Amino acid sequence: MIRQIRQVKDVLERLYEKYNHHSLIKPDPLQFVYKYRRKADMEIAAFMASALAYGRVGQIEKSLTDLFGRMGNSLYDFVMSFGERDQIKLKDFKYRFTTGQAISDLLKLLKNILKRFNSIEIFFVQGYHSSDKNIIPALSRFCNSLLEIHSKSNNGQVSKGLSYLLARPETGSVCKRLNLFLRWMVRDDDVDTGLWKEVDKRGLIVPVDVHMSRLCRVLGLYNRKTVSLSAAVEITNSFAEIEPNDPVRYDFALSRIGIIENCNGNFRPECKSCELAELCQFVE
Repeated sequence: MIRQIRQVKDVLERLYEKYNHHSLIKPDPLQFVYKYRRKADMEIAAFMASALAYGRVGQIEKSLTDLFGRMGNSLYDFVMSFGERDQIKLKDFKYRFTTGQAISDLLKLLKNILKRFNSIEIFFVQGYHSSDKNIIPALSRFCNSLLEIHSKSNNGQVSKGLSYLLARPETGSVCKRLNLFLRWMVRDDDVDTGLWKEVDKRGLIVPVDVHMSRLCRVLGLYNRKTVSLSAAVEITNSFAEIEPNDPVRYDFALSRIGIIENCNGNFRPECKSCELAELCQFVE
């Protein structure tokens, strides 16, 4: 690491104490998971909310309100009884690259695996090995298994929309949304649900997008300007030097700098009071 671990850890702990609170989850898409009480509903809410966690926060919030409104009070019941009538109900849904057809394809897959395995967690751990260096091999097996199930029931074809929602590590995707889903499910604190008990949080990968990569450069956690899965692994390894038992611990708190403080990488007078000011190259 470029900077001293102790200096960065002190800054991150201050961020964690300030931002890592349940009351500050909104407008994060994670808010929709806590609208449900049953584990079965929460797990599906997390999977669907993370799948659409791309673009502007306000638009994500609007699209998820629309989607979950169409699915009714119990997401689990909706998925388990999903049929042609429900597909029609979703036909005109659209959020950026994601159509109602892509959502229907994903829900059909969930219905398939929930009937066989009872939960997404049980299905995921079929391909999870605690001996793996990190979660990426399990994530690949998870996505590949889902796409194979879909392909077998669709004449060997996989739609572009579904491929986008289940972006696989081996395609070069940074897998930000799926890593976000895993963080929500595996970690257990005032923000993350801790619903999954079989996956070790030490293997999680930081969900990286352009905003997170910029903040990590500010912290001196890595030097590259490109956003890739290898960059996410490098960033995670740097966090592991700071917090080896929980390398994704600071993800939510750090992302608040962009979401709540509206950081865009350019200097503003407000930057001088930012928690990252002592490390940030943009602060005069």
